[in-house]
Amino acid sequence: MNRIRHPSYLLPYTRSHHSSRGARITLIERGTLGGTCVNVGCVPSKILIRAAHVAHLRRESPFDGGISAWAPVVDRARLLQQQQSRVEELRDAKYEGILRDHPAITVLSGEARFVDAHTLKVKLTAGGEQTVRFDRAFIGSGARPAEPPLPGLAETPYLTSTSALALDSIPERLIVIGAGFVALELVQAFARLGSRVTVLARSRLLSQEDPAVGEAVEAVFYREGIEVLNQTQANRVDYTNGEFVLDTNAGTLHADQLLVATGRTPNTEALNLASIGVETVRGAILVDEHLQTTVPSLYAAGDCTNQPEFVYVAAAGGSRAAVNMTGGDARLDLSAMPGVMFTDPQVGTVGLTEAEALEQGFSVESRVLDLENVPRALVNFDTEGFIKIVAERETGRLLGVQAVAGEAGELIQTAVIALRARMTVQDIGDELFPYLTMVEGLKLCAQTFTKDVTQLSCCAG
Repeated sequence: MNRIRHPSYLLPYTRSHHSSRGARITLIERGTLGGTCVNVGCVPSKILIRAAHVAHLRRESPFDGGISAWAPVVDRARLLQQQQSRVEELRDAKYEGILRDHPAITVLSGEARFVDAHTLKVKLTAGGEQTVRFDRAFIGSGARPAEPPLPGLAETPYLTSTSALALDSIPERLIVIGAGFVALELVQAFARLGSRVTVLARSRLLSQEDPAVGEAVEAVFYREGIEVLNQTQANRVDYTNGEFVLDTNAGTLHADQLLVATGRTPNTEALNLASIGVETVRGAILVDEHLQTTVPSLYAAGDCTNQPEFVYVAAAGGSRAAVNMTGGDARLDLSAMPGVMFTDPQVGTVGLTEAEALEQGFSVESRVLDLENVPRALVNFDTEGFIKIVAERETGRLLGVQAVAGEAGELIQTAVIALRARMTVQDIGDELFPYLTMVEGLKLCAQTFTKDVTQLSCCAG
């Protein structure tokens, strides 16, 4: 699931243009350059997930009748070394190296707080304090894993989505509190690497999505031996003799490690925002479509704001903020924003669910295509999942797509473009899609609005 976490930096602009347009820039970073995505988020998590996928296929695949399988030996310490080496390579290539070689950018290591709308004080990591004055500033301080108010939790060595990625061994028993994208990606990865995993969902898996999505993922987890406890909450956590003990409404649970992945908290409390008039809600900075805060000289994007917590949303917001800070007029349009969860099968979504469309007053027609009707899934001998299209009844205009499928993350981008282009299901059904691709399922699902696709030949147009 490609989400930005807590890049704790500020970009105070000391001239009227972005660096690529002649600005002089001061970047203030209190932690590690590169932020969450490359350091402790997207990159390391996808490496872990891929390694777990390989381990799973060596143990079990749809072709075990003709290809021998065996239980792999997982050396987590060596996998971690490989993971961190790639993280360091990317950090240097995409962040540290670029900053070293850019004469217009000054990097300060320390923690910033605003004095007024044009002045910062920076508590330097090396000691002392420095004042930075600017014309405009960009806030990209991100977020950190939230700690729920669970009695006893703070006194235990529990894991977050950050620290879980740095484990050098695979726990025998793992309990995960949380049922969103980040939590479920890690649930399946650790299970496939050898952990016996139990998931605690306050309501159900992926409660913000179409119910069929969570049900499909839960069915896969069940087959892989992952225990899912829906409608389950912990009342207290204790840690004694190297073991976590959770008192829950489903009984007492025991584990070697406890992972808490129940959301994130914006890194804004140290910035002194309220005193200079920057409005926040539960710590999240309110920004408009131009990424401007309630103080005209200050802009923000990413997880420290009220925007969706995806790295590509943060990146798009940051680039548009830079344009606007230098006199431009760029807007961030989130009307066709994809979401991807990198479990196996993947989950890909864009636009409105059926329930959301009805709530917004649309007259809705929807179709669900099981993957048993998608040739790519059939030849893969992997038909777990579905593709669902939500459309406006009168016009057939696409309103949303939800997919649970292998490579759903690739499939969903075609739906994003179709949604952006205001295409109808007839338009999609008439398009040419390459045969034996998973995205062809989008065409087939669109055709079910007017045809019985089970009666079509394999590559019917």
